[in-house]
Amino acid sequence: MLFNSHPFIFLYLPLTLLVFYLAARHSAGLAAGWLAFASLVFYTWWDWHNLPILLGSILFNFLAGSHIGRLVQQRRSRRAGLIIAAAIAANLVVLGYYKYSHFFVAELDHALDVHWTIPQVVLPLGISFFTFTQIAYLVDVRQGKVQDYDFTHYLLFVTYFPHLIAGPILHHGEMMPQFAHRETYRFSYDKLALGITIFLLGLFKKTVIADGVAPEARLLFDAAAHGQILTLLECWGGVLAYTLQLYFDFSGYSDMAIGLSCLFGIRLPINFYSPYKSCNIIEFWRRWHMSLSRFLRDYLYIPLGGNRHGQFRRYFNLFATMLLGGLWHGANWTFVVWGGLHGLYLAVNHAWRALRERLGTDLSHTTPVGRIAGGALTLLAVMVAWVFFRADTLASAWLILQGLAGENGVTMPYAWIEHREQSAIAQWLLAHHVNFAHMPLFGKGKEALGCLLLLSGCWLLPNTQQIFERHKPGFCPSRLGAPAHETWYWRTGWAWAAATVTAGFAAILSISGLSEFIYFQF
Repeated sequence: MLFNSHPFIFLYLPLTLLVFYLAARHSAGLAAGWLAFASLVFYTWWDWHNLPILLGSILFNFLAGSHIGRLVQQRRSRRAGLIIAAAIAANLVVLGYYKYSHFFVAELDHALDVHWTIPQVVLPLGISFFTFTQIAYLVDVRQGKVQDYDFTHYLLFVTYFPHLIAGPILHHGEMMPQFAHRETYRFSYDKLALGITIFLLGLFKKTVIADGVAPEARLLFDAAAHGQILTLLECWGGVLAYTLQLYFDFSGYSDMAIGLSCLFGIRLPINFYSPYKSCNIIEFWRRWHMSLSRFLRDYLYIPLGGNRHGQFRRYFNLFATMLLGGLWHGANWTFVVWGGLHGLYLAVNHAWRALRERLGTDLSHTTPVGRIAGGALTLLAVMVAWVFFRADTLASAWLILQGLAGENGVTMPYAWIEHREQSAIAQWLLAHHVNFAHMPLFGKGKEALGCLLLLSGCWLLPNTQQIFERHKPGFCPSRLGAPAHETWYWRTGWAWAAATVTAGFAAILSISGLSEFIYFQF
């Protein structure tokens, strides 16, 4: 089931919310149990065959975590270490089988011509997210951070439907106290108003904006997949369209997840915070998929040694972490290259910072021009990497990169210049090797203008967390940006109610067919 579907909005959500608060009048445990059951229904709506995998994973990790917890209390550290290593290995083996087995066998067959084949494996929904969530739980147990071993709460922690399909990756210590807090189960109109508003704004981002620019991005990447020669303007237009589609798709999902969670009195970690406002790639990864960045830092980068063994080892650890982070996104060499590029970006960014420190430059002071230049360079680097993230193959990604570099010339759409034969501008462009052609991506220019306006909005407008700053709908370990001007703050009243209803009405009318969230596939 998807958040942006009529069954979810008009059937599942109202029923789940109503029964939750009715059950809470009798018992918090009953309400938690109902929410866990409803989350399982949400998961199985798509394909019930995945349910045994999810439940088996939950039962295995809960039993392993309980046993590790007892060993930690008994101070039997060595045995606890062996069990957690085995449990994490088991989780990774299951994840690897479902997500990577076909990819690796196909690559071995291609490289060695061994004619190995395995049946096509169907990837269970959300397996990456619920696996990483439970690995983090096991590590927290080993470190003595877990005190609650109630199975119903654990079941809810893993299956909680706002995060189950596409994140954020949750931490046991941040969520379990909320499930045990009595205030969570107490209905209030403030919760309802806050949650519905954030949910509808997120829905608007997804169905109106992200799905609205998706066709322009699809035109480019489908053309590249078919080997079509691509020129400068259409490549930059298509890549910008995908850059915005992915931004508003993920931003919309993150808002919807937080808004849904607010309806139940639970706060999720913030997972998205205006990443295109970043002035460097380090800042970008503090704002993009923040729970994944934290997971990779805490459970991969730091165990590899972090920055404790010299600069070269630090850069290697960064590169290896991002390479594996890229592979986590999917079993394709395009994701490996995407992760490797970001690893390289991070290593260069850290090296530049180290050089500035040695030269005595104040890193805390950046001029407006410097911030603009840094932001433009960061966005350019991110857009180039998005080509690999979206492309089906390395070959099609390379075709687009060639077009971005202008190797295939410059072509402009017919619709941009009327009466080309009599136009002095058109004649001048033709004389300078600029051709004209039918380009569906641009039409009469409104698509390109729309993308530029959306990009300006990403830079200039406050994000959801800033707008709802006073109400703290989600939590974040550190402040990432200055508060918005109070003019933007959300408040109950007719103006915001009218804006919310309008956005929600437009968003619901824009729901058409099956439009998955991009991170739904991971």
